[in-house]
Amino acid sequence: MGNGTFNNCNLPPWVIASRHFNDNPQPLEIQGVRQANRFLFEKLGGIASQEKRAEVFNDYMSVKFQLHHWQDQTYIAGKSIKNSYLRFLRGWMMDSNSIEGAVLKRWVESRMGILPTFHKVPIGDIYGEAYYHFSVDVMKGSARTNAIQSQLDLLYEYCQYELARADIPAGRLKLYRGTNDANDYQMLENVGKRQRIVRMNNLVSFTSEEERAWEFGDTVWEMMVPLSKIFFHNGLLPVSIMKGEGEYMVIGGEYLVRNVMCTL
Repeated sequence: MGNGTFNNCNLPPWVIASRHFNDNPQPLEIQGVRQANRFLFEKLGGIASQEKRAEVFNDYMSVKFQLHHWQDQTYIAGKSIKNSYLRFLRGWMMDSNSIEGAVLKRWVESRMGILPTFHKVPIGDIYGEAYYHFSVDVMKGSARTNAIQSQLDLLYEYCQYELARADIPAGRLKLYRGTNDANDYQMLENVGKRQRIVRMNNLVSFTSEEERAWEFGDTVWEMMVPLSKIFFHNGLLPVSIMKGEGEYMVIGGEYLVRNVMCTL
């Protein structure tokens, strides 16, 4: 499944999804988000502690999207109102093919222009039954929250802000992904005996710990991931959302993967 023809950020979809982007990463920016929330980022700039910045961000999200009004309530006008961005992150960690996972994949599709290739079943094109059922899940998830796409916009920009402050060399991280269905991925090119180019789904889970990757499959891939394609990671917020340390949610596309030999 190819990439979309439009997006809502500063580079076109085919650039963001390409293997060449991963070799030569560039900053990505969701249009208008930093400007609309400039007072938040100005305030964060004056705080030395990452933990304190995370608390400020969490409080800002609560006020901006009125999440603090929902904490002690279950329903308003027959709709669940406990569905902040935190609920969608937790839903992804439980099952990336859940309704929450569909909403997150749709965010990548609409903002980055990278179409999903899998949701419960492979998605061949936007006119097929698989994409229709994916869109139904998106509607079910989006209907029960307040401006979830805007919440995810701000979460991504905050993640990028924190990664920039971390001053990571070359703008990339070495991450790992364990899988039991390596042969089901779309293989684009064989590069070497243990290297190939594969097309990842538009949002994928990774870990920074090789040992942990083996818990998720009998094949482990090592990849260099641009910081600008990291949507979220476990250490970003005051309260851990993910199950373990070193967990990352990464925007997909074409990746050069290297098979890691098992030494356990």
